[in-house]
Order: sequence, then C-alpha cells, then structure tokens
Amino acid sequence: MARPTCSNKVKLTAFLITIFGLFATGNSTAQVPLLLWSNGSLPPLASLAAGHITSHDQFDAYLTEAFGSAPQTVVLFLQDKLSLDDFTVFGGAFGNKQDNAFKNIETALRSSASSVTIPALEWSGSTATLALLQDKLGVSPLLVDADSLSHLTIDTSVNQLLLISLPYCSGLYKSCKEDLLNNDEVVGKVLAVMMAKNCQYTAIYTGLQPSRVISEPSVSEESVGRSLLQAVVTDVSPPIIFGPPGSPCIMLWAQNLSVSLSSSMQWIDLGSQTPTLTGSMCNNTNSLLVLTYQSGIVLSFAMSQRFYPVSARNWFTLDSVQLQSNGQTASFIGRRGIYAPAEYSFHCQSVTTFQDALLIPDESSMMQNTSQWRLNFVDFQIQGFNLLNGTNFAYASDCAGFFTAGIWMGLLTSLLMLLIFVYGLHMIMQLNTMDRFDDPKGPSISVPQTE
Repeated sequence: MARPTCSNKVKLTAFLITIFGLFATGNSTAQVPLLLWSNGSLPPLASLAAGHITSHDQFDAYLTEAFGSAPQTVVLFLQDKLSLDDFTVFGGAFGNKQDNAFKNIETALRSSASSVTIPALEWSGSTATLALLQDKLGVSPLLVDADSLSHLTIDTSVNQLLLISLPYCSGLYKSCKEDLLNNDEVVGKVLAVMMAKNCQYTAIYTGLQPSRVISEPSVSEESVGRSLLQAVVTDVSPPIIFGPPGSPCIMLWAQNLSVSLSSSMQWIDLGSQTPTLTGSMCNNTNSLLVLTYQSGIVLSFAMSQRFYPVSARNWFTLDSVQLQSNGQTASFIGRRGIYAPAEYSFHCQSVTTFQDALLIPDESSMMQNTSQWRLNFVDFQIQGFNLLNGTNFAYASDCAGFFTAGIWMGLLTSLLMLLIFVYGLHMIMQLNTMDRFDDPKGPSISVPQTE
C-alpha cells in the first residue's frame, strides 16, 4: 500500500468514517473494526464490496501472507470495546481536531510505511483475535504498558506478541471520550518507545467486543399488531462455578470486575473475559478460587469457615484477594464486613480498595511496583461453602447494615424534636395563675370597714 503524503487535504479521520459508513450498512452480525499498520511492508488487502464483513478465515489468510516466515514483533492494542460508531462520535470528523479522540492513531496510520483498514471484522468471541495471533506467532502474549515497555529488551530474532490493554467507558470516574483520549495517549507513548528502540514492528488496534451491537430481527420474529410495551432482554453473564460436576463448592458473580495496574487509573474490565479455574480448591474448612485470564492477570479469592462459640454457628470469611500480573503479586485483606454465616452467601454492591474500602492492601506482601494496584467489584456476590442445591446462591448476607447513615440521621433528628416538644410541654404544665393582684413585696392592702 502506498504511503500517504502529508499534502493530502482529506483528513484521515473523515476518510475512515466515510469508509466505515459504507461498510456499516444494517447487518445483524456482531463486528469490530481493526486497524493495522507497520513500519515495514504489508501486503495490500483485496478490495471488498460495501457491507462485506471480513471473516476470521479471511483474516487468518491475510495474516499468513503478512507475517510470512520471518520473526515478527506485534504490538496489539486491545480495547475492551470498540465499534464503528466510536469513530463517528469521537473521531473528530471533517477536521474538527479538538474533538478527535484518535489523533495519535490517525498520525500512526498516516506516517506508517504501510497500513490496512478492516472496517468490519467478524466478532465470534472476546478472545478470538488474541487467540488467532497467538496461534500465528506461536507465543503467549506479554502484558505491558508504556513504562514497562521502555525497560524491555525486544529480541527481533524471535516472534513476540506485546499486549496493551485499554479500557472503554468504565463509568467509574471518566466518560467514554475521556477514556478514548487517554487510550490514544497510551498508543502515542507506546509507539514513541517502539520508534526509540528502532525495531521493525506491526501494530494492531481493535476491540475485545463491539461497544454497540445493532441487530435487525427477522420477519418471523417480528410481532404482528400494535404493542404498547416491549420487553427488553438484558444479557446477564452466568456466575463462575467451581467444583466437581453436580456438586460445585464455590460460586462467584459480579456485574463488573475491574482492576487497575497503574497510578493513572486505567481500568481493565475482566468481566468480558472468560477465565480458567486452574489452581482452585475447596474442602470443609478452606476454599480458594483462582481466576486466570487471557491477558495474564490472575485473581485469587481465599475463604475459610470456622465455628464461633459466641454465636454457636459456623461463619465463613473472605480472608484475602490476590492480584497477580507480570510476575508481581499484590495481596488485599478484608478490613471489615466480608463475612457471612456458613450457610449464606456474601453480597455487596461495591467492594473496592480505595473508597469506603472493604479490602485494604497487605503492606507486608506488597511490592514497590504494586502499591498503586486497585480493585473494584460492582454488585459482588460470593459463596465458598454449602451451595444451595449445588447450583444456586444461598440467602445473601448483605454488607449494608440495617441502620444506615440516613436512618441514623432521621432517628436522631426525630429524637431531638421529641425532646424539644417534651420540654415545652413540661414548661407549660408548670405555669400557675396568680391568687392575688397586689405587690407581694409591699404592705398588704388594707380596706377599712365602715359602719
């Protein structure tokens, strides 16, 4: 592919949006865009008809031609979610540079020796593209960031797959545009490091899953007649279950499992990834749930149950949560409230390590580089013992106490008003009418009698 020149008056962002718009015709197949560029040479991509969705077999064949037999260094920017609409909404179309959230990516495509744009790549799973690259290169991905990459020695004589994980619309502290702007800055820093190392590489920018999936129901599925209300079916992920078939012993579910491995608060959403449970175990007194993700992150939940004579019953506690990445481990212990009767499960709307933290860092086991690691679990529920019927959570013991701050404020305010009312009533009841109308300090009134 010919290298674009800087004299081209058509902005690359507007060009991408125009091309994406041609391919984004109403199709119900889930798809993600993919951008690929290199400081070497890439074979041109065969022209595609408008509306065509590139299958994984076609992408596999293209990678075979692009990589060949020579060692490859591939930098994969894998965003949690990405769709064509993101370029339309946040891409700064028609030269609006102030609103462009893809400036560094645009510059990389424009200045690279060769680049390829795949507007619609068939999406069949959150790890499909990563697994395809692993199979092509024959190596496992190495999770890095701009800081760690600058200290990494890249051996160009062997295949290497460098993975940079990017968040999308975490909803914790930043909007979608802020996340994309931060991601674009990360891309710029990583590319600057690769340029400084002066090595040949191929970069890929895509998403784990679509951020917007628009499907068109078939004619047979459309309801006949007029309907006032329409049921909306939400996609709820199943819980994570560990144990022998038919009698599992550990169950975990969360609406969102997010971790941050840097002080810049770049969150990695683990809920979109399917973990393996290798290393998990359970018995009558201890349970360990180990979640190993494709990105190289490992989460471990250690639980135990004991008999407490005061309450005359068994209780289970979440003793610690360990986070491992790149050979480093950070441990967090339960400060308060992470316990429940052994027959119950534990539920909490928010389990974090920073605001109203239920988990606090274990300083004795924290390495220097992991002091900024953070956890955030939303709508979190876990049970390590006595699963109900072996497949369902038992009754949940919630972390929110009955007497919340609002209830205490209402009770104290009502008590204060009651005390004021009682004091006023008491004062009124102590009032006495005067039985004489003269001055009690002066001489008594003398009324002479006349005959």
